[in-house]
Amino acid sequence: MAATERPMATGYTAADFRDFAHTGPGTLAGRYLRRFWQPIQRAEDLPRGHAKPLRIMGEDFTLYRGEDGAPHLLDFRCAHRGTQLSTGWVEGDCIRCFYHGWKYDGTGQCVEQPAEDAGFAQKVKIKSYPCEEYLGLIFAYLGPDPERGDAGAFRPPLPRYPDFERTGVLHATTYVRECNYFQNIENGLDPVHTAFAHRDPGAKFRGLVGIPRMEGEESPWGITMRGTRPNGLVRVNQYGMPNVLHLKLDLGDSDAGWHDTLAWRVPIDDERHCSFSANLVPLTSKAGERYLEREAQREAELAAHPSAGALAEAILRGELRIADVAEHPALIVIQDHVAQAGQGRLVDRAQDRLGRSDVLVILLRKLWERELRALAEGRPLKQWTRPPDLLAESGA
Repeated sequence: MAATERPMATGYTAADFRDFAHTGPGTLAGRYLRRFWQPIQRAEDLPRGHAKPLRIMGEDFTLYRGEDGAPHLLDFRCAHRGTQLSTGWVEGDCIRCFYHGWKYDGTGQCVEQPAEDAGFAQKVKIKSYPCEEYLGLIFAYLGPDPERGDAGAFRPPLPRYPDFERTGVLHATTYVRECNYFQNIENGLDPVHTAFAHRDPGAKFRGLVGIPRMEGEESPWGITMRGTRPNGLVRVNQYGMPNVLHLKLDLGDSDAGWHDTLAWRVPIDDERHCSFSANLVPLTSKAGERYLEREAQREAELAAHPSAGALAEAILRGELRIADVAEHPALIVIQDHVAQAGQGRLVDRAQDRLGRSDVLVILLRKLWERELRALAEGRPLKQWTRPPDLLAESGA
């Protein structure tokens, strides 16, 4: 809670309703984000029978995939003596603790304790969280859940995106960025930055040149944004509350052309976040195969270079310049990292001097402030939906 303003009847202050950055347990923004399904891992990065530690919004969890292929998310530690559960073994659809062999199923129920009486295990249960695999990503719901006995809780269904279920090449991507997640969200509603941060010829999106004039409005899903560039090109993108961006991109691939991307910005903690994207390229048959071959070549090329994140951090430390990495295959990622983390790991938005070109950033902050205030006061939140006709306007 901000200490500089008088608390309201809710126990919060007006400054708390504008604090979108802090997302740990009990924070308003954290409570709000937890009411939505969030991607937590690329599906391909979690093989069957493997477990991983996971940190999301300042909390630690255990993610594992059973031998049958189903993903599960549990508390970080074993209930016995607190050892990190992800260091153990996956057995069937369960995970066994490395320290003393306590075994838990996907609901968090302890089902076996080798050194204890048989009846003890049924008395022990750790928290579990719903998981679903979709669009090449593993999603989890971390909010109030009636199955955990949370009073008055309602678990929403995982949103579906039929336009990403069409025929084509679907692939998921991810990266970690060393700054608060909200800086990346605001970046997505700020296409003006492309004229400067991405001005190098190798990083330009096809046709998206010059400084756009921005406008937009609240939509049933979040914000419809339009940018009109000096050459007359109008680009429309959709932002979905609370942290999703639908973009149409053309990065110059000879076959792919314009394709669709859904990107979620998910906090790891208050100074780092992970971006997860589902990308659908409208190619089939031989063209799709050629695209996948080129993607594999691009991945191999990236692996032969220093990571984009490491180079961006070196630029921020003054050890390199943007010009020194102009030939890097992930130049756009480096440029965005430098621009966003260059604001600071955690931004004080009260110090911003916003202008007319920031119209969509201003609208975004107003929507978040409205929803956080409603959450604090116990009033109904807007039920954001993504109707098919919303996407009809989207384009280049």
